[in-house]
Amino acid sequence: MLNKICFIVIKSLVWFVKKLKLDIIAFDKIIYCVGDVKIGQNRHKYDIIDDLTEIDTKIFSQNGEDGIIDFLITKLKLRKKNFVEIGVENYRESNTRYLYNKYHPKGLIIDCIENMEEKVKPFVNLWKGDLRIANKQINSDNILTLLNERCDYEIDIFSLDIDSIDYWIIDKLPKNVSKIFVAEYNPVFGSDLEVTVPNIKGFNRTQYHYSNLCYGMSLRALINKMKTKGYYFVGVNLQKINAFFISDQYEKKKYFDKLKIKELKYYTDSNIRDSRDENYKLNYLSGNKKLDEIKDCEVINLKNDKQELVKIRDLL
Repeated sequence: MLNKICFIVIKSLVWFVKKLKLDIIAFDKIIYCVGDVKIGQNRHKYDIIDDLTEIDTKIFSQNGEDGIIDFLITKLKLRKKNFVEIGVENYRESNTRYLYNKYHPKGLIIDCIENMEEKVKPFVNLWKGDLRIANKQINSDNILTLLNERCDYEIDIFSLDIDSIDYWIIDKLPKNVSKIFVAEYNPVFGSDLEVTVPNIKGFNRTQYHYSNLCYGMSLRALINKMKTKGYYFVGVNLQKINAFFISDQYEKKKYFDKLKIKELKYYTDSNIRDSRDENYKLNYLSGNKKLDEIKDCEVINLKNDKQELVKIRDLL
């Protein structure tokens, strides 16, 4: 009888906490405080690390980007920390939420989900900073218009992660659009291929191939494109899926002389196993099996000026 009463009381408390969304508030507050302490402890290493993965720390980012971004803004001595982030969903797990919650700078977040502003509100105090929310599907035709309309400030950090036509979005951006640039790449494409998916409006990685493995661009394609935009490559996160770039207005020898850049094969050897079978069930492909699964997918070959649409198998 006593156990039954205790169960009912606990169940009622859990319901009450969830109803008021206190679970989100309390849990996220704890995560923020613990993570902020961890990043503070990391800062004594900032002058000696030679690989970004050494300070990879997750607070609200998906894969540890919070710690790397803090390292970069600290080394560059950025004062304002204003940002643009494309691909945030409800913003609970994103690359700039920690920055906003800590510094309350100007920021623009962009994604295309139903009732986006209402879904973002539980995770930030909108009144504390100038966070602008754009609920819009981004493509290469509207990116500049949206930035011109909603971003009237100097951008310190630009983050792009939409699992689709990221290459074509970057292609439209002006040179040195920000001081720090974070972009997702597809490690499945490996280190040698210089490819991207075609510039398809409304691109959906699951619809393009059931495996979810054919999306975005290769790391080689990303690095070469970023060079044309006035950036140099400084490394990737621990999961080897997000790459970090610095505007060439900040000389590498002066700001990041200790960082050592390795061969691209090191940065594309990712252990992520999020592949799906034809019934959309995880099948955990690893190694070369991932690339073999999408060998009949069509991509744009960027190794020449023709930008030809070819099957991956023809490039292997």
